[in-house]
Amino acid sequence: MSVTEMFSHIQGFLSADQEVREDIRKVVQGLEQTAREILTVLQSVHQPTGFKDIPNKCLKARELFSTVQIHIGELRTKFPVEQYYRFHEHWRFVLQRLAFLASFVVYLETESLVTREEVAKILGTEVNREKGFHLDVEDYLAGVLIMASELSRLAVNSVTAGDYGRPLRISNFINELDSGFRLLNLKNDPLRKRYDGLKYDVKKIEEVVYDLSIRGLAKEPEAGGDK
Repeated sequence: MSVTEMFSHIQGFLSADQEVREDIRKVVQGLEQTAREILTVLQSVHQPTGFKDIPNKCLKARELFSTVQIHIGELRTKFPVEQYYRFHEHWRFVLQRLAFLASFVVYLETESLVTREEVAKILGTEVNREKGFHLDVEDYLAGVLIMASELSRLAVNSVTAGDYGRPLRISNFINELDSGFRLLNLKNDPLRKRYDGLKYDVKKIEEVVYDLSIRGLAKEPEAGGDK
């Protein structure tokens, strides 16, 4: 093979690779658009009137996740199973964002931490890397940390809405979350930096709870369900 033939062969490979990346980008754009729509729905829970309509907001978000499943189903056909991490950077950010949105929906519904398996189910993907497109554990953890920041904001806005019990519950949840992350030996730099921000979320929520406490508003729900 001559040098010219060799480089012609390489150009063919590069062109084919570029076509795959372009196909992936088009699907990811659809995912990003749907993620923005879900975020728009969930952002309304921060409004005073939104606290009364949380179940309906979660239901609407769940409906939009069906579109996410369609996009991910299409995305997984765009590259060979064994090349997931070769193209991972194309969808890493939006997948983390979607993991956050799924985690936030489940928290609003149950006030508990969603599992990685449940997030994968909501998104319509897998947790097993051998199956190709899957929810990487670090992407799941990044989504959970984004949720922690959203909950710190929710704690502040719930006071404005007159819901004084919610910040206490959020505080307990975030402290448990912080304790869980302390068990991990995080070596991924972006994930480690995001985890470092969790202490600020903890501090922000503790300040909210402290302000409620000194005003005599921080009270646990009483035995009949009343606050």
